[in-house]
Amino acid sequence: MLLILLSAFVDYSSGLLIHYGKRKLGLYLSIIFNVGILLYFKYANFISGNLIDALEVLNMNSENALKFSNIALPLGISFYTFQTMSYTIDVYRGHVKASKNFIDFATYVTLFPQLIAGPIVRYAVIEKELKNRQVTTSLFYEGVERFIIGLSKKMIIANNCALLADGVFNLPPTESSAVIAWLGIIAYSFQIYFDFSGYSDMAIGLGKMFGFNFPENFNYPYIAKSIREFWRRWHITLSTWFRDYLYISLGGNRKSVCRTYINLILVFLITGLWHGASWTFVFWGLFHGLFLIIERALETNNRKLPSAFSHIYVIFVLIISWVFFRSDTMADAFNYIASMFNFSLSTNWAFLNFYLTKEVIFVLIAAVFLSTPIYKKIVSYFQLNKSSSLNFNIFSSLKLVGLFMLLIICFTYIATDSYNPFIYFRF
Repeated sequence: MLLILLSAFVDYSSGLLIHYGKRKLGLYLSIIFNVGILLYFKYANFISGNLIDALEVLNMNSENALKFSNIALPLGISFYTFQTMSYTIDVYRGHVKASKNFIDFATYVTLFPQLIAGPIVRYAVIEKELKNRQVTTSLFYEGVERFIIGLSKKMIIANNCALLADGVFNLPPTESSAVIAWLGIIAYSFQIYFDFSGYSDMAIGLGKMFGFNFPENFNYPYIAKSIREFWRRWHITLSTWFRDYLYISLGGNRKSVCRTYINLILVFLITGLWHGASWTFVFWGLFHGLFLIIERALETNNRKLPSAFSHIYVIFVLIISWVFFRSDTMADAFNYIASMFNFSLSTNWAFLNFYLTKEVIFVLIAAVFLSTPIYKKIVSYFQLNKSSSLNFNIFSSLKLVGLFMLLIICFTYIATDSYNPFIYFRF
């Protein structure tokens, strides 16, 4: 709490410094402070661990490096540092006026619905709502609906996908097979999407209940036909943050082709590190950056892949990249990928019978369906068809009641089966 309040005070003061003419001082104070606390709290362990390994290889004393190897990570630091930096940069660029009310600004920084899991909300988005919110019955209803849908994504889909994914990733490479490995990473691909988008839905829903309209954060990323399009649909507030405040600041694509590629690599290197302090996240970010460069090079040469093949290519690249995102070490990731393409190992059917339950199969099918806009199109059809508006309202109400009851069942089984680490819940 002290750290987040200190961060709010520093960036509030930085905004005022910029407003009263000390433009560069205010900007540099904000960036140095936020990047500094992020480096210390989030990356000190990672840096010290690698430094210790290097010193041991060189037979040098690593005692001083050990002092930075056990630092606790404050909750939400990746999100609120980026939010407050976006504020000071926007004030510096003249996109928003500096806030002169510390309570308003501290409210923006500490908004609990999106504080620890996003979306990353810019000050300009909710500046007016901080001073003049409108809490209405219809907006509150929208918020309740969105929150229940988000919680359902997390509890019903993500948690059951995690049951299968965790079981597969915990298997030794010799006990896995191509079938098991592919099922595991597909389950994890759905788990991470419905986890992230579920949290965003819950935050957006809570915001609406209190009169705030947070930006959308996901737009069916798995229907993308290029990695560039994927990043326009995945964690939108983060990708636009890197685009507006880092990529463009580095020069974007306004300079030479080589410089554009360097900028992309730097952006995705930092994107990987932002997600976690590990070499697997670094590789994950660079992996995405590499394919963005390849796609840009193909576009420059007026070469495009067929539409159907483009989608298959994107899904394949994403699945391989999620292996690195999920694995603890680079060795684990490469061993897992080797299992995906090792067709000589026999499938452990006893393992699949235990983990691939009817609940998990149902959830995987639902995940495929709900990761596309088919359901959204069905809802839009009923909304546009005035003659069916009554039926649609009844359908919406029954949907919410059904999801709510299903969640109650989920929580009940979590409470009763908490002694068994393999059971998330049963329908």
